[in-house]
Amino acid sequence: MSDSFCRRRYLINFDSRRLGQVFTDVLVIGGGIAGLRAAIAAAEFADVILLSKDALPESNTAYAQGGIAVVSDPADSFDAHATDTLEVGCGIGDPVAVKRLATEGPACLNELIAWGARFDLENGAVALGMEGGHSARRIVHALGDATGRELSRALSRTLSQQPRARVFENCFVIDLIVHEGRCLGGITHHAKYGYQAIWAARTILATGGAGMLFRETTNPPCATADGHACAFRAGAKMRDMEFMQFHPTALYVAGASRALISEAVRGEGAYLVDRDGSRFMPDEHPDAELAPRDVVSRSIIRHIATTGATCAYLDVRHFEPGRFAARFPNIARLCSNFDIDPTRDLIPIRPAAHYMIGGVAVNHDGQSTLPGLLACGEAASTCVHGANRLASNSLLEGLVFGKHVGRLAGEESSANGRLNRPVSITHEAAPSARTELDVADVRNSLRAVCWRNAGIDRTADRLVETLEIIDFWGRYVMDKVLDDRAGWETQNLLTAGRMVAQAALAREESRGVHYRSDFPKSDDARFRGHVVLNHTVAGIAQAFEPITEVP
Repeated sequence: MSDSFCRRRYLINFDSRRLGQVFTDVLVIGGGIAGLRAAIAAAEFADVILLSKDALPESNTAYAQGGIAVVSDPADSFDAHATDTLEVGCGIGDPVAVKRLATEGPACLNELIAWGARFDLENGAVALGMEGGHSARRIVHALGDATGRELSRALSRTLSQQPRARVFENCFVIDLIVHEGRCLGGITHHAKYGYQAIWAARTILATGGAGMLFRETTNPPCATADGHACAFRAGAKMRDMEFMQFHPTALYVAGASRALISEAVRGEGAYLVDRDGSRFMPDEHPDAELAPRDVVSRSIIRHIATTGATCAYLDVRHFEPGRFAARFPNIARLCSNFDIDPTRDLIPIRPAAHYMIGGVAVNHDGQSTLPGLLACGEAASTCVHGANRLASNSLLEGLVFGKHVGRLAGEESSANGRLNRPVSITHEAAPSARTELDVADVRNSLRAVCWRNAGIDRTADRLVETLEIIDFWGRYVMDKVLDDRAGWETQNLLTAGRMVAQAALAREESRGVHYRSDFPKSDDARFRGHVVLNHTVAGIAQAFEPITEVP
């Protein structure tokens, strides 16, 4: 039963008046591209605190090798970018959100250039690359394959210059503060200052993804679904939690932690081959290696299963001498660390969990169903990606929607004023009498189960088994009052895993990144819409919100 995930509203016991007290206008939770951009925008109007649970710039953004999809070529168009995005989204993308994403890209790019981001140039202009699912060359990169880290550097520097912004690093948000149906900030634990209540007129969740739910992931260890889980406990509606995107090409070498091999490598002409060097994607899709990510990931898994191999390979041996190392210096360095010479060796790869499409349900202004709480980036469900994300739209989403959400939060908090004294809130759960818990073992076991049963290929039997296992673990993990980050992250991962499996079981069809081999076709009559989940006293309530507009 899912009630173990709804029994408690907060993970720790506290009296809000006895915690350390911090007051601000806008609280931004998360230090990736969406959080940084939101904080910069909010600081134009209000006092802002940005929390990062690690030192900046540790986030999914910093690991992004791909680029930003921006219409820059006169032969390209906003309509073409929007059409590509909606087509890859498999019928459930939001055209209004997609139009905003496409049309506001150039302005975001110009802002980054003005803030010192160093983009790759060709003949004096920003160079444009090609990636899967795009109908034109519109992908801009920074420092070759280090786009995310360069954007994090430029945005962090810009935020540091804002007089009304402060950054708290190594600060973990345990739960959102909710009083009388409104979000008032967060309960946090700081590495130096301990437990604090940070009170804010507006709170923005930009906590990133949930890749650590799965054994194979390109995400860093910090991607533990913290925002998804604490928003759910706070009562915000969650949407599209079944849609986890798996990147087709993670380096499959022991010790490499499934490092990402960028989509841009295939965009520049790399082949997907088996161990004999034979291509297989031309038989799978008209666009071959440049097919949408869900198609490529399933094709690789199928090919591995059929051939009995442990992995597939990327082949760049046909590239001109020096081209690969010049275009992808960090990937070339990574390969060299594991004695792989791409000029003569095949690069072993497998799919891995990469990007969480589902999250906190928000409207076009980034507002959640919980007053006072907004969300952007990977923590939010904007419906801009539909059922599958187009390559290089995630950094763009963080910039476009982070800016809008930050500006709105700043304007509203400035107009309405902030709290200047704490609200009395107490939470006291009976301590569990159970034995000590090995949270690392719980986490590793969860990742294995989710990869096996709720990964690239799903069935009802495997999803039901996953729910039974997670519910069993939840009965003795979720009733414990833990006192460190590892424990809270594990409880958050269990909560998110429960939502992913429940939503995946509910969607009895295949659409985008969600593939059910027992329901291999899409079913618009029943499932053109969104699975939504809510926290209730009785358990996780589930509903379906159909899309009525003609596609």
